[in-house]
Amino acid sequence: MTDRRAELAVNLAKVEERIAAACAAAGRKREEVTLIVVTKTYPASDVRILSELGVRHVAENRDQDAAPKAAACSDLPLMWHFVGQLQTNKVRSVVGYADVVQSVDRSRLVTALSREAVRAGREVGCLIQVALDAAETADPAAPVPGGAAGGERGGVAPGRIDELADLVAAAPGLRLAGLMTVAPLAGEYAGRQRAAFGRLMDLSTDLRRAHPAANMVSAGMSADLEQAVAAGATHVRVGTAVLGVRPRLG
Repeated sequence: MTDRRAELAVNLAKVEERIAAACAAAGRKREEVTLIVVTKTYPASDVRILSELGVRHVAENRDQDAAPKAAACSDLPLMWHFVGQLQTNKVRSVVGYADVVQSVDRSRLVTALSREAVRAGREVGCLIQVALDAAETADPAAPVPGGAAGGERGGVAPGRIDELADLVAAAPGLRLAGLMTVAPLAGEYAGRQRAAFGRLMDLSTDLRRAHPAANMVSAGMSADLEQAVAAGATHVRVGTAVLGVRPRLG
């Protein structure tokens, strides 16, 4: 076993223990929570090792890194998630490999995703990204406060979820899968991950009244996956705890 494979195996086992313990504490079955390993900034060789270790879901947030990596790993039984803020000029490339786009936050992006999914003959799962640091009824076109390394911040105000969800649900080539959030750095939920993820679950309950199949709730990362599991998240996105501290991007 190579040093890197051994390192990833140990880290993966530790994360698995954390998820299992969090599920037990919440009275949930372990199979109710899916681990997505965020492989951004790490090479295709790591993705290949993770696949050998049983990982089936991986996430990326920059198309320029993700596209060649996905191509290099196209023989692996993986589901690829795109979690970063997505520019419309990158949509054609992303639709080529992403099974799920977790960062849908504006109508123009829905239109572009639909057009390219139809062109490619693919069905792309879409999560509405919710900005819990935005006012409940904020203008969806307004920039979201904050911002973080990795480009994962963005999203729509809670009050605009229904409008965007209906658009996704009606769009050819797209499947409305559920909601995603990143723990907010500002606003009433700053530093209160459990409350933030609880709010996302309430919003998911509301969404499922109109769209019963949109039952995916993506929340929680390396530092706060336990709070996400306790709140009811169906998917957690873990990078650092599995792959190690990310190298600095120049």
